Amino acid sequence: QVQLVESGGGLVQPGGSLRLSCTASNLGYYSVAWFRQAPGKEREGISCVGATEGSTYWLDFTISRDKAKNTVYLQMNNLKPEDTAVYYCATNAVSTCGPLTQGAYDFWGQGTQVTVSS
Repeated sequence: QVQLVESGGGLVQPGGSLRLSCTASNLGYYSVAWFRQAPGKEREGISCVGATEGSTYWLDFTISRDKAKNTVYLQMNNLKPEDTAVYYCATNAVSTCGPLTQGAYDFWGQGTQVTVSS
């Protein structure tokens, strides 16, 4: 069992930045994916970082990790209103990334709300 804890969400103005964190015991050994779900929409995969990778990228977002802290980050820059969603981190407790689909991941964080609005 892997218990993921996310933090860092909040309200930000368009064009602003936020950094989300995802923490769990032994997370440094696992691949971690980030997803988001906007109201009325399906959960959408953002990207995944493998256990041996430093960073991965998706549009203006960067996923990085600090193995010593067992933490994976989602740095979001140039945020737009359409980025408003609940953001989740997920893992399968394996070192390599799998398909970026909701059904491919067994362990999920509780989600953190990101709202982009002026």
